[in-house]
Amino acid sequence: MTSEERAAVGVESAQKNPRAVGAVILGGAHGSLAVARSLGRRGVPVVHVNHDHPIAGLSRYTRERLRWEGPDDPNALQRLLEIGRDRGLEGWALFAGGDPEVRFSARHRAALSCLFRVTTPPCEITRLSDDKRQLYRYAASIGLDCPRSLEPQSRDELAPLDIRFPLVLKPAAYGRPNALTMAKCWKVATRDELIRLYDQATALQGASGVIVQELIPGGGESQFSYAAVWQDGAPVASLVARRLRQLPIDFGFTSTFVETIENAAIEAAAEKFLGSLGFSGLVELEFKFDARDGRYKLLDFNNRAWAWIGLAAAAGVDMPHLAWLLATGHHAEPGRGRPGAVWMHAARDLVSAARHAMAGRLGLSDYCACWRRPLVLAAFAFDDPLPGVIELPLALYRGLTLRAPLILRAGGALTESACAAPKRS
Repeated sequence: MTSEERAAVGVESAQKNPRAVGAVILGGAHGSLAVARSLGRRGVPVVHVNHDHPIAGLSRYTRERLRWEGPDDPNALQRLLEIGRDRGLEGWALFAGGDPEVRFSARHRAALSCLFRVTTPPCEITRLSDDKRQLYRYAASIGLDCPRSLEPQSRDELAPLDIRFPLVLKPAAYGRPNALTMAKCWKVATRDELIRLYDQATALQGASGVIVQELIPGGGESQFSYAAVWQDGAPVASLVARRLRQLPIDFGFTSTFVETIENAAIEAAAEKFLGSLGFSGLVELEFKFDARDGRYKLLDFNNRAWAWIGLAAAAGVDMPHLAWLLATGHHAEPGRGRPGAVWMHAARDLVSAARHAMAGRLGLSDYCACWRRPLVLAAFAFDDPLPGVIELPLALYRGLTLRAPLILRAGGALTESACAAPKRS
């Protein structure tokens, strides 16, 4: 039976049994689309509750698409519980598709757990993904390497700082969108520029809301991820991936081409971090290799579906389905992702590949070879073509509306707001 035939059987099964325990996906974009496909192909009914990016709701594997005012709305909790009761979603797994949804699910975990099987960790875990200061302090306390980070409380503390340039300014925590949180970080080349951009950053974030951090040299080829499903402090399924290409190519806001690899050092560091937390759920940890001292340094911690989570199934470990099995009380077979599978955001990667080629980093034959490997595309799938077909006009529409600054940055029209450590992995 082909994958398309298996997918059709899965959809038919879900339609015949609409009361089956399924999954509710809150918001998100390409990661949420991958979750919907993973579950829908196995006959698990999926409901997408959304206020922002519609792409997951366009999948044939999304049984129902519901409008929600979003996690920051004062009535968000009441409205979501009403949706769950009205649609008979009791006992369904609840997946957070983006960082605001993670914060919402963690904050209201007790109330949501009365109706759903919440896959988001509790606040004592998500605070580390929310606040870089707490993340780096905790990582250092258990002996993990991180980029050198400083927390000046005023511009007067900048002059004597003993830190080498270039560096980056980061928001300590991600709250409501502003120029810094949307860019994720600003690159700083000189001390004069540091003072000027620090003043702008603190005007947006407050004096205690900005981190000054060393910039680890290297592009996407130096950036690695550990992705996994954990249960009660132990891994159920995992893989290690490397971001070969990104946009912009040196300070990537978003991944465009990711491959699975073997890397024991990344696995060991990730297992040390997650084991110390007794972690459960979906997780992606980002590291960057610092060639100056030969160490892998922790950059980021995501406890939600990430953009390239669809790569996991191509590597032999279908993480969204495993997470759903665990959340709904089923057995999940342990596994480890095999190397050599790749994920591509085709439209963005074409731009990234062209810029790598112009920089002498990529040949035509090497780019063409990417398409001959086990490949998952971010939006298009033969058994679910609509999201891929409409993604280009959707991206143009979003580029002309509120997300225009992000589209310009991701496309490379950067000024001083280059991003070095992205949240959209």
